Amino acid sequence: MYISDTINRAAYGHERISITRSGKRAAVLIRAEDLKRLELLEDEADLGALQTARAEDDGTRISLDEMLKENGINR
Repeated sequence: MYISDTINRAAYGHERISITRSGKRAAVLIRAEDLKRLELLEDEADLGALQTARAEDDGTRISLDEMLKENGINR
């Protein structure tokens, strides 16, 4: 089977083709339209997280160094 056949199965046959490495799924070949839908869902989730953060914002701010220190990260 040629790679073009596999691409056509994903693009026109609406198949999701798993690509494995050492028996484990490493990547998936999907239709471009399916990718677009996934990206839109991610955008909606990001927007929801932003709206939640804004609603919960009490105005308190800390510096990057303070945030790193609070999370045990040394620069």
